Amino acid sequence: MQHGYADNKDAHVKRMRRIEGQVRGISKMIESDKYCIDILTQVSAVNKALEAVALGLLDEHLKHCVTDAAAEGGAVAEEKIEEASAAIARLVRS
Repeated sequence: MQHGYADNKDAHVKRMRRIEGQVRGISKMIESDKYCIDILTQVSAVNKALEAVALGLLDEHLKHCVTDAAAEGGAVAEEKIEEASAAIARLVRS
């Protein structure tokens, strides 16, 4: 089974490694007693970067997994649609 993000896996991994570096940078900023607003700016940037990854994965999931399940129909389609709806709800709440 191939996941919806398979075609962009390398880009997702690269982006997550960049985000990891940003998070390490925030830790160093705190350890170095940097100005609060500067740290909060970096936290905001990490949150936006993670949101972009999440939206990309969701888009790929809808285009691949949900579309395939919808073509199959029945309980599989209902399950994938409910799963996607729950994921969207989690993203909206965060």
